[in-house]
Amino acid sequence: MKYLITATEGPGFFASDEMAELLENMILPSLQELVDMEEEGEIIGGLPVGDRAFVFIVDSDSHDDLDRMLRSLPLWGLLEWEVTPLQDFDLRAAQEREILKGLKQKS
Repeated sequence: MKYLITATEGPGFFASDEMAELLENMILPSLQELVDMEEEGEIIGGLPVGDRAFVFIVDSDSHDDLDRMLRSLPLWGLLEWEVTPLQDFDLRAAQEREILKGLKQKS
């Protein structure tokens, strides 16, 4: 199943030493994990320009697998996560064809 993932409300402003620690221990490792996942074809996505957010699509076997993947990111606890399950185009087209068929039978 495909999911649209939006992570927002990224860390704001901190003192320089706190920001350096956050960059080194959370932000950069999370970005590297996302880069690795994208290179392996597990996700596709990016960062909205000028925003402290992440947006990507992931194909996961289950809600639990997706939850584990998101929670494994060092940034998981710092962001607000929105997960939207996506319906495949072919499944939706099949549903719409059935609706059309029903409508034509009623006319």
